[in-house]
Amino acid sequence: MVASFEPCRTKMEKEGIASSAVSAFESTFKALVSGDSGMIAESTISPVYDLAKSEEFTAKPDTSLLAKTVVLKLNGGLGTGMGLDKAKSLLQVKGEESFLDLTAKQVIQMRKDYGMKVKFMLMNSFSTSADTLQFFQTKYPDLAAEDGLEMMQNKVPKLDATTFEPATCPSNPDNEWCPPGHGDLYAALVGSGRLDALLKDGFQYMFVSNSDNLGASLDLDILTYFASKDAPFVMECCERTENDKKGGHLCMRKKDNQLILRESAMCPDEDEASFQDISKHRFFNTNNLWVRLDKLKEIIDKNGGFIPLPMIKNKKTVDPKDDSSQKVVQLETAMGAAIECFDGATAIVVPRTRFAPVKKCNDLFLLRSDAYIMKNHKPVLNPLCNGVAPVISLDSKKYKMVGALEDATEDGIPSLVKCKRLTIKGLVKMSGKTAFVGDVSIVNNSPDAKYVPFGIISGEHDLTNSTFQPVDPCLKCVIL
Repeated sequence: MVASFEPCRTKMEKEGIASSAVSAFESTFKALVSGDSGMIAESTISPVYDLAKSEEFTAKPDTSLLAKTVVLKLNGGLGTGMGLDKAKSLLQVKGEESFLDLTAKQVIQMRKDYGMKVKFMLMNSFSTSADTLQFFQTKYPDLAAEDGLEMMQNKVPKLDATTFEPATCPSNPDNEWCPPGHGDLYAALVGSGRLDALLKDGFQYMFVSNSDNLGASLDLDILTYFASKDAPFVMECCERTENDKKGGHLCMRKKDNQLILRESAMCPDEDEASFQDISKHRFFNTNNLWVRLDKLKEIIDKNGGFIPLPMIKNKKTVDPKDDSSQKVVQLETAMGAAIECFDGATAIVVPRTRFAPVKKCNDLFLLRSDAYIMKNHKPVLNPLCNGVAPVISLDSKKYKMVGALEDATEDGIPSLVKCKRLTIKGLVKMSGKTAFVGDVSIVNNSPDAKYVPFGIISGEHDLTNSTFQPVDPCLKCVIL
C-alpha cells in the first residue's frame, strides 16, 4: 500500500505552513514513496570539462544593475554538528568578529563603494531567527530597521522510516520537524510573498550565498556577465581539491545534456571512487547562485506554485540526541539543484577567494589561523601560502565540537602559512609560539592532552610520552 501524503498535509496546514512549501514537500514525498532512491549513478552522467572563468571577464562593470539586484544570505543553520546551540553565524571566526559581524560590514562597505543602498535580506529558520534579529538590533540597528530584512525558512515533518507517516516525539514535539534544506529558498520566496513584492519593486536579479561563506559578496563583474548573457540561473563553481573531494560536484546528465548537481547523499556506494575523483569531476558548487527572479516566477507558475527539485534522503532518529528513538527519514532539497530546472542555466569558475565556508572544526581552525587574512571584511588566503591552503585533518573524534577546538587553542593558534598538511590524532594543546612547516603529523595516544612544543615543527611527532610543559604562562606571541 502506497503511503498517503494527507497526514503530512494536515500536520503542515495545522502548523500554518505556506501552501508553496506544502506543495514542494509533497513533490519530494511522492519521489520517496515511488521508490526513487534519489541516487545518481555514475553511468548516467558525464564530467563537465570547461566553464567560463570569472577572472577572465572583460566587460565594463554596469553599476546600473545594482538597483535591480538583491543580496540574500542563507542563515538557517544552528551548527549542531559542531556542538553549537545557537545560530552558527554568531560563531566568532576572526578575532572577536562573527560571521554576521563580517557579513554586516561587507554590506555596509558594498553600499559605500557603490554609492547606493543595495538591498540585503536574510533567510532565517525557526531556530536562528530570534538570535539573529537580536544581534542586528544590538550591533547594527540601521540594518535591523530595514523593511524586509528577514524571510523565514519553512519546516517539514520528519517521516517514520517504515510507514512514511509523520514521526512523533511526545517528549519534545519540536523534534518532529526538520529544515527542508536550502532548496526551500524558492518555496519561501513564494509563500512569504517576497518574490512577488521584489518583482513589483523592480528587482530582477538575486545573488544568494551561505552565511558561513565569507568569501561570497556581491561581485559587479559577475553580475554584469550574468545580465549580459541573459541567463536565468548561474552557479559559481570552484575547481575541486583534495579538501573538496567528499562534497557535491557539477556534472552533465547524459540523456538530455542538462547540467545537474550531484550531492554526496546522491552517490551510490559503488560510485564513491568516481565521485571523489577530482581529476574527473573537476567542479563543485560553492552555493553562490545568481537567479533571474522573473524566470523563477515563470517556472514556479508553470509547476503550480513550486519548483520541482531532486530529493535528498537522510536517515536519522527523531530525537537527534537519542540513537534509540524512532528511526526517521528527513527529506531535503538543495537550492543549487535548481540548475536543472532552468533552460539555459549555466555555471562559471570563480577563484577560491569566493569560497571560504566553515563546515567542520578543520575549516574553523584554518580560517582562524594566519593562513587567512582579512581584506575588505573578507577572509583571503595569505600570500605566504603561495596560493595553496594547508590541508587540515584534526582528529574527528576529539575535535568534532567547537568547544574541544577552543580548549586545544586557548593559548593561540600555531602559524600555518608554511604548512602543507597537518594531521593531529589525539588530544593536544597548541599555542601561537609554534609554527607548523611542511607535512606535519602529531600523535598522542595517551588520554591526557599533551602540549605541542614551541618553535618550528615539521615531520612526525609522537607526544604520547612527552613531558613538555609551557614555561611562559603568557603564550600570545606569534612566530613568523
